[in-house]
Amino acid sequence: MFREFEGFEIRPAEADDAAAISALILSLQPYLTIEPDGSGAEEFLVSLSPDIIRRNLQDEAYRYQLAFDGDVLAGVVAVRDNAHLFSLYVGSPWHGQGVGKRLWESARAGALARGNAGNFTVNSSTFAEGMYRHLGFTATGPVAEMHGIRFIPMRLEL
Repeated sequence: MFREFEGFEIRPAEADDAAAISALILSLQPYLTIEPDGSGAEEFLVSLSPDIIRRNLQDEAYRYQLAFDGDVLAGVVAVRDNAHLFSLYVGSPWHGQGVGKRLWESARAGALARGNAGNFTVNSSTFAEGMYRHLGFTATGPVAEMHGIRFIPMRLEL
């Protein structure tokens, strides 16, 4: 299933996409980790390796979708257990262009079609908090720090 919007195409991810997904997310590392160089976040950064992402792509608990600008990967979204927004990353050149919103809308629609009653959670980076609030998520706790990252637990109830 391919869907297009404003020059972008969204499609389900495949195991062969793991390296590109990893590269895109790791390019955003300074937005994600407490220390700009990633120190202290080694465990988190390992979880973004192509091997781990490939394993997730082959696990039925995860649903990944990708947004492409032509042949270039612009963003990725993943929902785990049909309820937790596990990943939503958009490459820096596409920030502010609606790619994250479209990816979320596609992932949300898929989760609802598979039986989600309208309840979602996410651990937002402090950088992305504004986007998640714009999408309707609200904080469920204070800013937390773990494994070299800072995040805000959030929930959306439709």
